[in-house]
Amino acid sequence: MDPAQPADRVPADQTPPDGQPPVTPTGATDAVAGSGPSKGPAGGGSATGAGTEAALVETTAGGADGGEPALVEPAPDAAAVDADVPPARPAAGGRPAGKEKSRSERSPKDMALSLLVLLVPIALLVAFYRGFLGGEQPTVIDAAPAYEQARAANAFPVSEPAGLGSGWRTVSASYRTVEGGANLRVGYLTPEGRGVQLVQSNVPPEKLLPAELTAEGQPQGPTDLGGRNWQRYTGRGNDQALVLLEPNRTILVIGDARENELRQLAGSLR
Repeated sequence: MDPAQPADRVPADQTPPDGQPPVTPTGATDAVAGSGPSKGPAGGGSATGAGTEAALVETTAGGADGGEPALVEPAPDAAAVDADVPPARPAAGGRPAGKEKSRSERSPKDMALSLLVLLVPIALLVAFYRGFLGGEQPTVIDAAPAYEQARAANAFPVSEPAGLGSGWRTVSASYRTVEGGANLRVGYLTPEGRGVQLVQSNVPPEKLLPAELTAEGQPQGPTDLGGRNWQRYTGRGNDQALVLLEPNRTILVIGDARENELRQLAGSLR
């Protein structure tokens, strides 16, 4: 048995165990600091005064041999660790990933059903508007007051259609005094649902025709209707016109209706 060693004796072999940092012997540390070795808690050793220095802990490594002192780092402060960790950020776009996934997984069938739910009430409202409220049906008026007003003014002879079928509907009628004369204007819807205007005026033709037919109106040749010599004209867009020139008035039948409907209205004037 080896004799007891003094407490301040430095071990001969200062090589630390595998995985351990180099260790400064307790006696040497105390000698450098100018104080004796620590005698326990009451000794007031350097470990308590140092604060941030590593603590010496004796560990047993192997059983029989005496363990060497090892340096142990102090536990990190929990508040400092929390301060270094950045806060968690939400998913891109501010939306949870689960919701994005659920939207992307919607099938075309689900989308079609959603559209159907929206379209059914709209279709019912449109059907009710057309079937019960008369939606999109033109308002039929009585043109008699306008004809009477034009006859009372006695500015020009007034002709009125006679014998038109029930498919013809009067939708507008007015008599107005304009620069250079007066105009009687009556609007009709043909049986095919096209618009036609009957214009009777004492405004000079050289001023009336450009105003009604625009600069695009061009003569297309004469045509006979009821023993009268009418002139065929083109109008704005798809409009066509029949023009009757008389000494004291001009009659125009103009619209986007077919020529046979224009001829029917012009031939019915009495």
